[in-house]
Amino acid sequence: MTTATRRAFEELPYPTVVVVGGGFAGLEVVQRLAGKPFKVILLDKQNHHCFQPLLYQVATASLSADSIAHPFRRTVGPMPNVAFRMAEVRRILPDRKCVETNVGDFDYDVLILAQGSTTNFFGNQQLAEVAMQLKSISQALDIRSDFLQEFERAMVLRDEHDLRRCLNFVIVGAGPTGVELAGALAEIRRTVLKREYREMNSELMRIVLIDSNDRVLKSFSETASANALKYLDLLGVEVRLGVRVLGGDEDHITLDDGSSLDTNTVIWAAGVKGALIPGLEDAVNERANRYRVDVHNGVAGFPGIHAIGDIALMEADPAWPKGHPQVATVAIQQGRHLVGNMLRRNKGLQPLPFGYVDKGSMAVIGRGHAVVDMGGRSYGGVVAWFLWMVVHVAKLVSFRNRIMVLVNWAWKYLSWKNTIRLIIRPYVRHGTSVSRPFVAQE
Repeated sequence: MTTATRRAFEELPYPTVVVVGGGFAGLEVVQRLAGKPFKVILLDKQNHHCFQPLLYQVATASLSADSIAHPFRRTVGPMPNVAFRMAEVRRILPDRKCVETNVGDFDYDVLILAQGSTTNFFGNQQLAEVAMQLKSISQALDIRSDFLQEFERAMVLRDEHDLRRCLNFVIVGAGPTGVELAGALAEIRRTVLKREYREMNSELMRIVLIDSNDRVLKSFSETASANALKYLDLLGVEVRLGVRVLGGDEDHITLDDGSSLDTNTVIWAAGVKGALIPGLEDAVNERANRYRVDVHNGVAGFPGIHAIGDIALMEADPAWPKGHPQVATVAIQQGRHLVGNMLRRNKGLQPLPFGYVDKGSMAVIGRGHAVVDMGGRSYGGVVAWFLWMVVHVAKLVSFRNRIMVLVNWAWKYLSWKNTIRLIIRPYVRHGTSVSRPFVAQE
């Protein structure tokens, strides 16, 4: 912003709306408030929006990071009533109607919390220290570097036990992220490892998917779960259901059935919890780790503050008495609905209660295999695979991202190659200073 532009923004005679978090919910709010009689300030600790459903493809070298990310400033640049600040929110001060950040304080008339979720280790600090996560682009790049480094390391090992530990990849959590990640790694074993690491027996690579539930994709229909399990089995993924991970260290994990697995790589995809901010403790449901909200997404006990998306727990919706699922479609619909109610209030109309419209669930499990629950029916195989691709490309933020993703997918389909196999930033394990050998340069 130039000085004149900043002054013009600051002097807008509108209520100030501060939006915390530029995920699906926050971005929906910002885009729908563009050009409306509100002065909007978007706060996020990153400078970009990340399309999280495709993070696993960055982690498994199918897509580059910039294919699924979009700079906030490119989004808000044409919006005269919207400003962005790269800031980490430290505390909410509701009595002062102020948000405290690492770059200063921001006063608000309306505060919209949409900071999303973080990984839930269910209190297991030991696993939190050794397991890898997949919630951000930097974490996806860490996973990409890790498995490529493990391949290179395995090429020079002579001890079979060490070799197998390098090539054992454990994924905890058989929800969509875990299932998709396991399928992508299995495709890498079938193609990249076999063709490009010819001196190594690709069959030594082991992918283990662990979940405490009795089926994969527990939130999907039983038909979709059964199909997903079948596709994982076809790809050679070892699925272990009904067991929990108790703990682990840098080279193994222990399970509650008394067994253990030797591995250098554990990826945690077993759950999420709200990324809460200090200051609104009276509204927190501690069990769910989310803010309690009313049917208009107003935070309980705090007028002028709203929460949407993963951090909002709306128990008043009779169809979802335990709260809505923490998925992108809920976040987008709540953001859209909240803006609609803000505009209704401006016109002197009463706000409408939020009602979630479930548009279905989908997950892809390797090439040509996917499962989709939609419209009361379940689809599998190639039809579901194409449907999954169409929906995900359509939801990407920009035309450039859509083209980049389509080009990468087309090349991968025709060549059977994961294109972005570069170790740009070597991953160093927690608690060790030893990095992997043979680091490629960009």
